[in-house]
Amino acid sequence: MILPWIDEGAPPEAFPPPEQALPDPPGLLAAGGDLRPERLLAAYRRGIFPWYGEDQPILWWSPEPRAVFPAGGVHVSRSLRRTLRRGHLHMTADTDFDGVVAGCAAPRAEDEGTWITPAMALAYPRLHELGHAHSVEVRDDTGALVGGIYGVAVGAAFAGESMFSRITDASKVALATLARQLWRWEFHFLDAQVASPHLLRMGVEEWPRSAFLEALQRAVAEPERSGTWRLEPLEELFPEVFGGPA
Repeated sequence: MILPWIDEGAPPEAFPPPEQALPDPPGLLAAGGDLRPERLLAAYRRGIFPWYGEDQPILWWSPEPRAVFPAGGVHVSRSLRRTLRRGHLHMTADTDFDGVVAGCAAPRAEDEGTWITPAMALAYPRLHELGHAHSVEVRDDTGALVGGIYGVAVGAAFAGESMFSRITDASKVALATLARQLWRWEFHFLDAQVASPHLLRMGVEEWPRSAFLEALQRAVAEPERSGTWRLEPLEELFPEVFGGPA
């Protein structure tokens, strides 16, 4: 099969139907195009996202199955409850989007690269400036950024792009906090894109592409929650942690 190519001058919505994604590599849909905000938003509204390396053209994906956290569906384990109760981690939203992207882009080990290319590291802050991309930051008692997560909101759906952790549980705290806040705001789901053992332990579900796309269309029909986000108090987001048994 020939992979469809998207010209940079093509309309933002010029993507093949997600159902045409290749079985091998799984979910690869198209190549080319650009990362301007209009195209990125058109992609996310269709269940498509970019993922590629520096030595590749832009590659667009729509995996089968799709990893999804339903509303409020992140599992808060006993160990994560203890971490939250310690009170040494402090969460904010949209206060250091660039810092979170940089943390996610940093190689995890000396011999590892990163899929967040320089072009992507510029594109998502632009979406943030326009009120469509958001971050949750995790700081320690000194104020240092020790973890976080960022992604893109379209209607009542949130597409998680990447997260990082510099200390134990920081990325788990970021993900759980974001998921609970989205639930409070009546988002339909948090799209985690592709499952991993880590995400499966936290409660992610694997949906058939068709089911995901149907749910996405319902979600993108809802009003946008754009602009700068602010988190509600953790005691309200995690009542079972701060008011219930261990």
